[in-house]
Amino acid sequence: YRWVLLLAASYYFYMAWRSEYIILIIISTLIDYAAGMQMGRHKEKKKRLPWLLLSIFTNLGILMTFKYADFFIDNINEVLSHLGSTGSIKALKFILPMGISFYTFQTMAYSIDVYKGKIKHESHLGYFALYVTYFPQLVAGPIERAEHLLYQFRQKFDFEYDRVVRGLKQMLWGLFKKVVIADRIGVIVDDIYNAPTEHHGFVLGFATYLFAYQIYCDFSGYSDIAIGASRVMGINLMDNFKTPYFSKSIAEFWQRWHISLSTWFRDYLYIPLGGNRVPKWHWYLNLMIVFVVSGFWHGANWTFMVWGFLHGVYLISALLFDGLNTEISSVFGLVKNKKTQKWINIFITFHLAVFAWIFFRANNIQDAYYIAKSILTLDLGVGEGITFFKEFGATKLLFNVLLIAFMVSLDTIMNRVHGGDVPKWLSGNRQLIVYGLVLALLVVAGKFGKINFIYFQF
Repeated sequence: YRWVLLLAASYYFYMAWRSEYIILIIISTLIDYAAGMQMGRHKEKKKRLPWLLLSIFTNLGILMTFKYADFFIDNINEVLSHLGSTGSIKALKFILPMGISFYTFQTMAYSIDVYKGKIKHESHLGYFALYVTYFPQLVAGPIERAEHLLYQFRQKFDFEYDRVVRGLKQMLWGLFKKVVIADRIGVIVDDIYNAPTEHHGFVLGFATYLFAYQIYCDFSGYSDIAIGASRVMGINLMDNFKTPYFSKSIAEFWQRWHISLSTWFRDYLYIPLGGNRVPKWHWYLNLMIVFVVSGFWHGANWTFMVWGFLHGVYLISALLFDGLNTEISSVFGLVKNKKTQKWINIFITFHLAVFAWIFFRANNIQDAYYIAKSILTLDLGVGEGITFFKEFGATKLLFNVLLIAFMVSLDTIMNRVHGGDVPKWLSGNRQLIVYGLVLALLVVAGKFGKINFIYFQF
């Protein structure tokens, strides 16, 4: 009866935030369970289709109402105002339910897979309810597939010392990334991005670099904690990050960043649209649709859609100019020097991703435009930068940069360790020393307090 304890813990975990919003999860659970049961009774897709549509419209209806309704209302009111209308639609002002984008996508994936006959429907309501609400990944992923998670709830749980230790180590590493890196530099990023017009390009650029590591450490840190906690309880979750800032292209970046979401869009949107099995112009359109929708998934703000659009432009441009890139590499002799070419590609990909983060983090389009313009026009404001370093404390800023460098240097190794592939030089006492240092930094340099994970808002 482990599933009973996990289900009770999951409901308690979510209700500790706002107890009334548990009704939304219960609605999704009951409707998707019933839809799955009904689809399981029919072999013909024609008879399954109404139940699939019920599941999709219910989940998207909940998502649209609570996350996007006010966005559409505000934009309609703005259009009406430009047309001279004095009336306006009243905003609903719902509080965004925590993790709503994650659990609605997870349950829709289940319904679609049952409809396609890819998996068998789940007949046990308790197991299915646990699949929807499993607390480690409920509010910020990874977005798990039923075929990977559901069967694990039925497995016998045996205590395995090595597995538990690996899980605890991964939780420690995730907590380090969140509390020591993300929360410390988040204070600086918030101060600058919440008043961007008070700063020039140098400071704005510095804050943008910091945000790149803030969001990575914040989100991948949560994933590490969720995966590690699940491992302690005998459940394996999918990897969600694989050192994405070392990607050699934007396509590779999305194979290593928020993997559970990118594969969700690949399987349930990109492929159904035709993927790359269509004329080229249609293929590029499919890619752009996926990235813009992905941006909109992240938040009800035009900034997120521009962020998604930029990534779409990056990827399509790479496809269009692939031949030119090959010629340039040949001219500069990079074809023969693979190592140099690799690091140049990593450098370019990293900075393309960093530039796009401006639109992800900015409070509105106007702020994003000002920040991007200040950086791109080299409006450095070096004097203001020196003043900024004095006000924040040069030693404190340098310490934060050194912490980021420490995290980056260990991140690739930690990914291997958590996967069970421990490097020979990091065995025994050396591994204890590394984790001891991580724990010491957590205690000494951690910023503890009520600071939510960034992806809780999605």
